[in-house]
Amino acid sequence: MKNYNQILPFYSFILFLTVCIISCKESPKEGSKESLKEIPMSEEQLIFNAKGIHERVITLDTHCDINIKNFTDTINYTQNLESQITLPKMKSGGLDVAWFIVYTGQDSLTDIGYKNAYDNAMSKFNAIHKLVNDIAPDQIELALNSDDVRRINAAGKKVAMIGIENGYPIGTDIANVEKFYNLGGRYMSLAHNGHSQLSDSNTGEEDNIWLHNGLSDLGKLVIAEMNRLGMMVDISHPSKEAMLQMIELSKAPIIASHSSARALCDHSRNLDDEQLLLLKENGGVVQTVAFSSYLNTEKYNKRNESLKVISNQIADSLGTKILDWTEVNKLESSKREEYYDFYDKMSRIRKTKVAKIDNLPPAVNVNDFVNHIDYLVNLIGINHVGISSDFDGGGGIEGWNDASETFNVTLELVRRAYTEEQIEKLWSANLLRVLDDVEKVAKEIQSNS
Repeated sequence: MKNYNQILPFYSFILFLTVCIISCKESPKEGSKESLKEIPMSEEQLIFNAKGIHERVITLDTHCDINIKNFTDTINYTQNLESQITLPKMKSGGLDVAWFIVYTGQDSLTDIGYKNAYDNAMSKFNAIHKLVNDIAPDQIELALNSDDVRRINAAGKKVAMIGIENGYPIGTDIANVEKFYNLGGRYMSLAHNGHSQLSDSNTGEEDNIWLHNGLSDLGKLVIAEMNRLGMMVDISHPSKEAMLQMIELSKAPIIASHSSARALCDHSRNLDDEQLLLLKENGGVVQTVAFSSYLNTEKYNKRNESLKVISNQIADSLGTKILDWTEVNKLESSKREEYYDFYDKMSRIRKTKVAKIDNLPPAVNVNDFVNHIDYLVNLIGINHVGISSDFDGGGGIEGWNDASETFNVTLELVRRAYTEEQIEKLWSANLLRVLDDVEKVAKEIQSNS
């Protein structure tokens, strides 16, 4: 049973049944969210309804970054660490499935760069396997397909899955794609912040400098290999031109593991309407991401300006300084990791200070997040939209700032009259359907080879 916050008294159940009996529901429409005609619920009834739905559906977050320092015998996810994802927080918030990310920052396209990237990726694969095999096998298990997800969830355990952010660690050896698949990787993006040997990145929009004008020849071969194996193609960081080429080349549906709607927030990490409609035609899914600057730029910038003074004061006290993210992306891998550690520490201190300040501009919140879900559902349909956080990788918003607050997303969806069936699709069914479709294509390719 999911263990999140308050349990309402029994009389709420009677009230809720009464509401259900007298309510009149229209059938869902593919192109938009369902409109419900029913008497207004009290806040207590609404929360009760949302908690029931949250308990019954499988909640799945496609993007949770990790730090291998949190996967040791002495410091790990069985403890309530400061990280946004831990097992206690997943249990408290009712988050069932976390896709842990094998992330590698972009560095030089050289033999030493590829070796360091491969070593980094392997350290993260090993950390995830240590969690599920050695640290907490009684609490969490690795899933490789949708059947595993449902079996593990039914057994009362949390579910781990693995996504690969940036294909850079493959180097020039395409055999590494199968190696990463065999280690549990079930989706991969071909670039991150900076052009890889496989694909151009969305960051090319800043200076209009491109390395491949989309995908490299090797990148095209990697797409075919991912199709053959049954690994989902993730378009969240590659450039638009690369994404268009992936759509054309892939024989299987694709995903955007953590992106939102560019029409609502003009950021190169988001997808424009053309991309979204192509993704729908392809049968894929976009996992709406709870990342402040990808949801409401104006609101984010206003608050961020107010936070800069506090951030700089904390950084100064820690003997360092705040860098622009473009500067961070240019750092060597080891220096970049050091900066991330500093930034996490600074953010925790800042959070404590900010909690005592009353007059800051409002933060980007769950309402802004679900605005993107609404837009995406209305544009491409309920079957092509999902949910992600980017926790411990910069994600988190007011109301869903760590896994313990996961219920608040379901609550907001219920407030907006999404049905249980629709909420289940958003939380997990759509993504798992794509995973099934990708596996089916792989079996067909393998049987014909």
